[in-house]
Amino acid sequence: MNEVLNILGSIPWWGWIIIFLILVAIKDIFFSKEHIIKHNFPVVGHLRYFMERIGPELRQYIVASDREELPFNRNERGWIYASAKNENNYEGFGTNEDIYRTNYIFINNSMLAYKLEKDHPNSEHPYFIACAKVMGSFNKRQRPYRPASIINVSAMSFGSLSAKAVESLNEGCLLANAYHNTGEGGLSPYHRKGADVAFHFGTGYFGVRGDDGNFSLEKLIKLVQENPQIRMIEVKLSQGAKPGKGGVLPASKITKEIAAIRNVPLGKDVLSPPTHSAFNNIPEMVNFIEEIAEATGLPVGIKSAVGQLKQWEELASIMKKTNRGPDFITVDGGEGGTGAAPPSFADHVSLPFINAFTDVYKVFQKEEITERIVFIASGKLGFPAKAAMAFAMGADSINVAREAMMSIGCIQAQSCHNNTCPTGITTHNKWLQAGINVKDKAERVNFYFAKFKKELLEMTHACGYEHPSQFTMDDVDINLSDKNITMTLASTFGYHKSPVLFTSVQEHMDCPYLGGTYSKGKEVKTKEAETEDTSVYDTN
Repeated sequence: MNEVLNILGSIPWWGWIIIFLILVAIKDIFFSKEHIIKHNFPVVGHLRYFMERIGPELRQYIVASDREELPFNRNERGWIYASAKNENNYEGFGTNEDIYRTNYIFINNSMLAYKLEKDHPNSEHPYFIACAKVMGSFNKRQRPYRPASIINVSAMSFGSLSAKAVESLNEGCLLANAYHNTGEGGLSPYHRKGADVAFHFGTGYFGVRGDDGNFSLEKLIKLVQENPQIRMIEVKLSQGAKPGKGGVLPASKITKEIAAIRNVPLGKDVLSPPTHSAFNNIPEMVNFIEEIAEATGLPVGIKSAVGQLKQWEELASIMKKTNRGPDFITVDGGEGGTGAAPPSFADHVSLPFINAFTDVYKVFQKEEITERIVFIASGKLGFPAKAAMAFAMGADSINVAREAMMSIGCIQAQSCHNNTCPTGITTHNKWLQAGINVKDKAERVNFYFAKFKKELLEMTHACGYEHPSQFTMDDVDINLSDKNITMTLASTFGYHKSPVLFTSVQEHMDCPYLGGTYSKGKEVKTKEAETEDTSVYDTN
C-alpha cells in the first residue's frame, strides 16, 4: 500500500491532468453512445457543448449589439436597471435606434405643452397617475376600485417566483401605490406585505380549490373576507406564452408551503388543464363572473390572449344585451413570456399585443360598451413610449411582468423553467435566493415605477394633455413596412378609440375608491437621482 501511495505521490500535477484527459478520452470513445461529436473528437468535443451552454451569455454581454437582443435588448434592460437603481437613465448624443424600422412608433407632441400649475396634484405628487376608470362602477359592485397607479405588477405566482422575489415585488408595489397580481399560484404570505392585490386564478383554481380539484366559491369568499387588500379578482382564460395549453406542476417542485397555499397534495404531479371546469361556454362564463362579484362584492375580470374573435363578439353581445359581464379585461400579447412554454406556442400561437388589443377593442367599441370596461394591456409595455401607444389605442392601465423582474435583478438568463435562476428570482434554491435583499429590491421596484410614471407623465404633458387617458389614435404614428410609410394608429388599424370620461387628476385623488396609500396619508416620498433637471412641474 505504501508503495502505491509513493508512486501516486511521485506523479506531478500535470501528470494527473494527462491521466484525467486519457480517462475522458476512453469514456468518449468506448462508452459515449449518445453524442457523435464526443465519440469522433474525444476530449475536444466537450468544448462544443460547453460553448453551446454559455452561448446566450456570450451573445448577451459580448457579441450582440445594444439594440439586437430579444426579448429585451441591452438598452431596454439598461433603462430599467438605471431607473430601478435611481441612477441617471438619460442618454446623450441622440438616439441610436433605427427610427425607420417597421413598427417603430413616434409620439406626436403639441406645439405648446400642458402647463402644470403649482396647485395641481402632480406638483405635490409627481408620480401620481391613477386609472381614469373605476373598476366595477357600471355594474355597481359593492367595493369598486380605482387603481392608484397605471402601471402594476402582472400575474406571476409564488412557485414560479421565489418567496423573496414575491415579497420584494409586493413591498415595492406598496411603496409605488401599485397593485400586485398574485398569478395563479394562490395568495401566499409573501403577497400580504401591504400592497393592493389582484387575486388571479386559472383552470387549476389554486388557492380556491376544493378537495375534488374544482372551484370553491366558499373558499374564495373566505379568502376575500380575511384579506381586505384583495381589491379585484381576475379569471385567467389563457396567457400570451401558451394560450389554450395546460401545465403540470411536478411533484418534485411541490413543497409543504406550496401545497398548503395551492391546496394540492404532496408527492403528486398537479395538472392545470387547458380548460375551466366551472364553465363551458361564454354565457356560463358571464354567469360565473356575476356569481363571484355578487358573493365577494369585488370587481371581477378576465385575462386572455387573443386569436379568433367569434367568442369575443359573443361576449360583447351578451354584455350589451344584459348589462352583465366582466368589469375589466386584461389583453395579454403573444410576446408574453414569464410562463415556460413550448416554442411552438410561444412563437406562433396568439397575436402580439398591438394586433390583439386593436382587434378586441374594436369588438367592444362596435357594441358601444367600452366605457364600462377597464382595459388592461400586457405585453412588453414597461417603457413610457410603448405605454403611451397603448393608452392611445384604448388601454386604461398596463401590467408588467418581466420588466418588474428586471427591476429586482433579473438578468434575462432565460433559465426560469429550470429552477437554476442565477439571481434567485425564479428558483427555490435557498443559496441562490440568499442574494435577494428584500428591502433594497422593494425600493428598486418603487424607483422603476416612479421613473416610468414620471416620464410617461412628461410625455403626456408634451402632447398637451393632463392624463394619459386623453391620448388619441392620432397622437401616435407607426412605421409600416411598405416603402417606410408612416401613418397614425387610427389610419393603420381603422378606428378611433372612444373618448374616456376624464375631468381632472384632482378628482382621481379625491375618489373614495382610490387604491394605494394616498387616501391614507401614507404616500412614500421618492427622491430621484439628479440630472440636469428632474422636475415635472414649473418651479418658477
